[in-house]
Amino acid sequence: MSSDRVTFELEHCRLRPFAEGDQSAVVRHANDWAVARWLRDRFPHPYTPADADEWVHYASTALLDSVFAIDIDGEAVGAVGLTVGTDVFRRSAEVGYWLGRAHWGRGLAPAALTAISDYALNDLAMLRLFAGVYAGNERSGRVLAKAGYTLEGVRQAAAVKAGQVLDEHIWVKLAASLPTSDAQVTPQEFAIGPGPVSDPAEPSVGPSVPPIGP
Repeated sequence: MSSDRVTFELEHCRLRPFAEGDQSAVVRHANDWAVARWLRDRFPHPYTPADADEWVHYASTALLDSVFAIDIDGEAVGAVGLTVGTDVFRRSAEVGYWLGRAHWGRGLAPAALTAISDYALNDLAMLRLFAGVYAGNERSGRVLAKAGYTLEGVRQAAAVKAGQVLDEHIWVKLAASLPTSDAQVTPQEFAIGPGPVSDPAEPSVGPSVPPIGP
């Protein structure tokens, strides 16, 4: 892994690329139904060492700095990231995160989500960021609101999770200044593959990392 990868030094945690050796911490914090219940099914439960191996390999070798470990004292206790759209949606990105239950309620999720959002809007020239939150996951909505997102609308009966049909609440954050044409934005082509981690919220939500959780 290149030494010039993007990192973020926040007040109570650090956002950094995943690296070999993170697997045991990922399993310890991700193997929890309280986390997985609000994420997409591609975030496995139970979460096994094999799942962690697959995720860390993917996340640590991605060409774009799009997914980050939430690091406390050298331990990966969660993840935050984005999945950039393609084709006509190339200026939009889905954000997501999850956080181990031991670290809920400390303001880590809003801080991490704010940092990744600023990075996407300012450094990656995204125009629109969005996150989907299942009905009943009020905590994730509060996290997104603290990070500057607003509720755009509700997709009725959009998801089926653990045998339940759920509405999905769409939260959005737009660039401070929206161009009138794509010619005003430097094109960037991103290839971001899927990974086992999903969703952002406190503790979970997001796509490749996103799905949003509790």
